Amino acid sequence: MLALLHTSPVHVPVFDALRDDAHPELELRHLVDEELLDRARAAGPGAVAHDVRARLGEAVAAGARAVLCTCSTIGSVAEAAAGRTGVPVLRVDRPMAGAAVAAGPRVVVLAALASTLGPTAALVEEEARRAGRPVEVRTLLVEGAWERFEAGDRAACARRVADAADAVTDADVIVLAQASMAPAEYLTTTAVPVLSSPRTGLAAGAAAVRDGRWRPPGPRRQPGAAPDAVVARGSDRGRLGTWPSGRRGK
Repeated sequence: MLALLHTSPVHVPVFDALRDDAHPELELRHLVDEELLDRARAAGPGAVAHDVRARLGEAVAAGARAVLCTCSTIGSVAEAAAGRTGVPVLRVDRPMAGAAVAAGPRVVVLAALASTLGPTAALVEEEARRAGRPVEVRTLLVEGAWERFEAGDRAACARRVADAADAVTDADVIVLAQASMAPAEYLTTTAVPVLSSPRTGLAAGAAAVRDGRWRPPGPRRQPGAAPDAVVARGSDRGRLGTWPSGRRGK
């Protein structure tokens, strides 16, 4: 069984649908704790480390063979707690970050929530160092998108994100930092590749359940390869708990 740690209940049907489509034999259990994101936004991800560990412990006690954290803001905190759980703990956006680095050095990170920009940019940089590739990360906050998401108007949120992505021209790849932004991927018209995290993140979680271990994807730097990439990061703000019942797919 794969447990998913969410900070919004909207992710539950999204990941259930992805499971039904691509991993029908995978059992999912959803743990939703919206307060984790509220406190992480106010005081930083480290402020919720203790409670994240507690939620992971609950997942393992319920029988999880791996845990997937779907919140990009607290993903690094969840991943750091893996050694205390006895099971693989994954962040949903790591496979996406690896794919972004492979696509080219100019990476634009879009987020609807400011607290996600730093963690996602840092993750892309980490994946670039692992791969021995150069990378330049630019972060863009999509103004007004999160307010529409919180108001329940997900279509308007996705439209704003897609419009922001379409305005990006000087990039090799665009990363949608939050899992909730994934619908915008299918609304964009830009020629720049646009990546979202739910599908590849769930695939990594399914592999962790199957194999009982987790290794971040992407090539490791070989001996004698170039040193760690020099990373430049820019930003542009203006332009742009409960356990729902898990079920096994049919």
